[in-house]
Amino acid sequence: MDLRDAYADLVLGSTCLGCATPGRMLCARCRATLPEGARDVRPVPCPPGLARSTAAAPYDGLVKEMVIGLKERQLLALARPLGDLLALAVARHLPARASADVVLVPVPSRAASVRARGFDSTRALATRAAARLQARPVDDAGVFVAPLLRTRPGLRDQAGLDAQQRDANLAGALTCPAPALRRLARRHREVVVILCDDVLTTGATAREAQRALAAVGLPVTGIATVAATRRRRHLDTRRV
Repeated sequence: MDLRDAYADLVLGSTCLGCATPGRMLCARCRATLPEGARDVRPVPCPPGLARSTAAAPYDGLVKEMVIGLKERQLLALARPLGDLLALAVARHLPARASADVVLVPVPSRAASVRARGFDSTRALATRAAARLQARPVDDAGVFVAPLLRTRPGLRDQAGLDAQQRDANLAGALTCPAPALRRLARRHREVVVILCDDVLTTGATAREAQRALAAVGLPVTGIATVAATRRRRHLDTRRV
């Protein structure tokens, strides 16, 4: 353990999520085990019309602990490595040459969840991913975050719901308000829209977000997530 880890353990009392070594929330050895590329993923069964979707990792092990740590324990330092994983998933959708700006649209959490946590975790991940991708621009295109979507009142927490209940809960659950759309039009003449979330499970949330964006004339090029549940998706064996 180096001096920085010893200081963190003394002052913060933290331990690594992966190996429980005192010090940082993610030690150098565990960080080195994180994926360096992303894969195409697909829920099984897959919602009809779901756009191409990618993820950097299966939703288990260290990555699962990191996602839960950020969302449920407010371990904000994890937004950086998780955002870097999201950037890998986004990069798989980017063309080799492009002139249109890439807009990352985070899937919104329920307003009550954001208030309880004090921050919007998916927006934080998208913001980090955009910053990471801006360092490697594609032609004249930039990468930006646009929180276009809103949840309707009465939306239930998806945790604990089966696939059929998720579908019913999410029917018409997301909208894209006109003011957000006008702001996007003022800032960008042409865009490539990538929908971003932390975890792809049944695909129901992503499909509803895709529908809401398409309803206002914004087709989704792809869906990028940090992780995908192992039991409900098929991973393409091709890597980038």
